[in-house]
Amino acid sequence: MFINHDRYPDAYLKQILTEVRCIALVGASPRPERDSYACMQMLLEQGYEVIPVNPREAGKSILGQRCYASLADIEQPVDMVDIFRSSEAALGVTQEAIAIGASVVWMQLEIRNPQAAKMAEAAGIKVVMDRCPKLELQKSYWTGVPN
Repeated sequence: MFINHDRYPDAYLKQILTEVRCIALVGASPRPERDSYACMQMLLEQGYEVIPVNPREAGKSILGQRCYASLADIEQPVDMVDIFRSSEAALGVTQEAIAIGASVVWMQLEIRNPQAAKMAEAAGIKVVMDRCPKLELQKSYWTGVPN
């Protein structure tokens, strides 16, 4: 299935946000003023399991969740990898997401890496670039919390 990464159908985004249960948030911050913190907080409030990933915070807790140094360190299956890193870093994170068997790679606002997207899609992984799941969950097409 070809996806135009410049314009996602609402149904595509809604399907992803309905199907995923466990989200690894790469680039999570313990600082409440950071966008990654607000996003993580909202995802937790919506019923998702969110695992923060940040090497500087590994072993500590962010919003009550144990933080890991890398995706490979997470001891359970992850459905979606939410990337709060640079566009350049997204390629390496995507390679890690493929290695752990994630089904979705989601790059945050202003993060685009076509090479990473192509690699993920070739591995059967859905990709979203330059979007925020927090903002998508707040849109009018969203009618409820995930299962």
